[in-house]
Amino acid sequence: EVGSIIGKRGDHIKLIRDQSGAKINISDGSCPERIVTITGSIGTINKAFGMICAKLQQDLQALPNSIPKPPITMRLIVPATQCGCIIGKGGTKIKEIREATGASIQVASEMLPSSTERAVTISGSADSIVDCMRNICQILLEAPPKGNTLPYRPKPTFNPTLLASSAAAAAASLLQQRQQQQQQQQQQQQQHQQQQQQQQSYATLINPLD
Repeated sequence: EVGSIIGKRGDHIKLIRDQSGAKINISDGSCPERIVTITGSIGTINKAFGMICAKLQQDLQALPNSIPKPPITMRLIVPATQCGCIIGKGGTKIKEIREATGASIQVASEMLPSSTERAVTISGSADSIVDCMRNICQILLEAPPKGNTLPYRPKPTFNPTLLASSAAAAAASLLQQRQQQQQQQQQQQQQHQQQQQQQQSYATLINPLD
């Protein structure tokens, strides 16, 4: 999905930036999850977000008719101290947003790994998601986060080739150590045998004198 948003040689993400006026940053591609950060006024953010949703909707419509078309799903990363404002007392606010936009909203109960942020998952049509996002942005603007926020940073995936190389190197090192140990044992055995032979020769020389 991120590749579709970026486009060939970054053409599509450039178009979104130019037409919306928003600053858009996409996190490192070595991670299984990539974070799209949109910065600007509510108007520019909504426009950029709308263009992204429209692109995802277009990709779904391009699928063959034989393939079931799932709803668009977005995960927003929100500071944990602001999630209560989205939910509202007794869940009244989140219910209000669901009914007003037609989008499905789920606020994660646990924080994302190594962070003080939680995921807010939104599903539905492109229009319903954009409306939902507009509501959430307004709520977050009216209720800034409290205290310091530790942002979520996805961990990069490990390269299997590098792991295999490391394992092979470790195995080779272990084999070399075993070979060295065997050589040392053989040398010790040879020295022991030589000592025994010397003792036997000495005894042979001494015995005739007895």
